[in-house]
Amino acid sequence: MNTTTAATADLARRRSNTTYRWIRQLHLWIGAWGALAAIIYGFTGLVMNHRFGDGAWPQGDSAESGRIVLEVPADARATPEALSAWLRTAHGLETQVVRKAKPDSGKLGDREVKQPPKWNLSGGTATASWALEFLPGNATAEVKQSQHTLLAAFNRLHKGVGGGVVWSLLADSFAIGMLLLGLSGIWMWARGRNAKEMLISVLGLSVLVLAAVLGPLLL
Repeated sequence: MNTTTAATADLARRRSNTTYRWIRQLHLWIGAWGALAAIIYGFTGLVMNHRFGDGAWPQGDSAESGRIVLEVPADARATPEALSAWLRTAHGLETQVVRKAKPDSGKLGDREVKQPPKWNLSGGTATASWALEFLPGNATAEVKQSQHTLLAAFNRLHKGVGGGVVWSLLADSFAIGMLLLGLSGIWMWARGRNAKEMLISVLGLSVLVLAAVLGPLLL
């Protein structure tokens, strides 16, 4: 090997080592940022994964804390958005979720009568929530209020409910962090290994098991 070839190989090796160090630091930084979130999401995910069946795990408790009937002004009945704005200005209730139910139908005597679609608005925090159901054309709407225990609150946050905009942004950062953590982990594991070594590694086994489990479920 001549001097030029040796210098080129040495430069390539130094660049590879530098890239590895940066990827490794990124992996560590991301891991440190999302470590607590990984514990919370992992724990609540495990709990919710066992919420059905005879041996279901406790999911926390949610209890109704009250109901109140509101008189809805005419200008707030036009659209769900108008109703949401009125709730915010008149009662300080910030709507986080708006759902429009599909039109229903029922029989009155021998005739089928179409029912107008209901509007469902909800909001609150992880521990205290509210939900409003409104039938367009009505002059009133009922607000149901609920209280949630700590475990139930964490489960709600896991599902993106009750956290508001700040929690949503923070949860997005954790989700992106987990993606980068996985990609950087795969890159570091693959470094220096050939295809055969990757196939018989723990990573290869993980891919095979995942494919075997997901395959029948997705086909």
